[in-house]
Amino acid sequence: MLQTAAVLIAAIAYALGLLGLRRRGRAVSPLRAAGFYAGIAVLLVAFLSPLDHLGEERLFSAHMAQHLLIGDVAPLLVVLGLDGPLLRPLLAVRAVRRLRVLAHPLVALPLWALNLCIWHLTPLYDAALDHDTVHALQHGLFFLCGTLVWAALLEPLPGPAWFTAGRKLLYVASMWLVSLALSQVFLWSGHVYYARYLQAPRTWGLSPLADQRAGGGVMLVEGSLVMLGVAVWLLLRVFRDSESRQRLLDAGAGADAAARAARYGR
Repeated sequence: MLQTAAVLIAAIAYALGLLGLRRRGRAVSPLRAAGFYAGIAVLLVAFLSPLDHLGEERLFSAHMAQHLLIGDVAPLLVVLGLDGPLLRPLLAVRAVRRLRVLAHPLVALPLWALNLCIWHLTPLYDAALDHDTVHALQHGLFFLCGTLVWAALLEPLPGPAWFTAGRKLLYVASMWLVSLALSQVFLWSGHVYYARYLQAPRTWGLSPLADQRAGGGVMLVEGSLVMLGVAVWLLLRVFRDSESRQRLLDAGAGADAAARAARYGR
């Protein structure tokens, strides 16, 4: 219930932010706003749909799907909905400005990877299933670290100058490798890691081990599709930037040629 309330408060705060910008004569792209609210919708599906009960009580694969919605898909959409003017009121708070370092590429990526892997260690994962407070903390950290890693990549606020589109491709590849490595652990394991699913009633005829492997497959497919989509977008940016540089070079060469012709009367 607390998680759902936090999501609704975020949706209201965003709407108020849009209203404040409109009153100052500035508007946010409808596509950007749609991205944010799509992220909110994804979170509500994760928390309020049957996926929540299935994941907690019966199927590891359902729980994996829920975690990917909370920690990957929703943060990506939410970050797409943010920009500098919307974030400016938050940045006016000194503590928030100091925390901005967490969205630096060299901080966000290892933080995201460490958080993702640690929560899948058996003791912590079991603790999240057994205690609501720990489970809420797990979900909150999945979303927070997902938001930081996508914010570092998509830059709703300006990032480091060295973090070019080409380097962002390496960043996305690193994210994909982390997701791929963890998915392989579940795909190829010969035993079940989490007691809750070993003892759970069988659903859809899946054995505990088959369910665990299905969860690894869900992670593999989701991660590959998302990272591929982002990689294609970055490649298009690389090509566009290359064409822009070439046009500038051509324009400069043309200006130099014209200057030489004028100088020598040709």
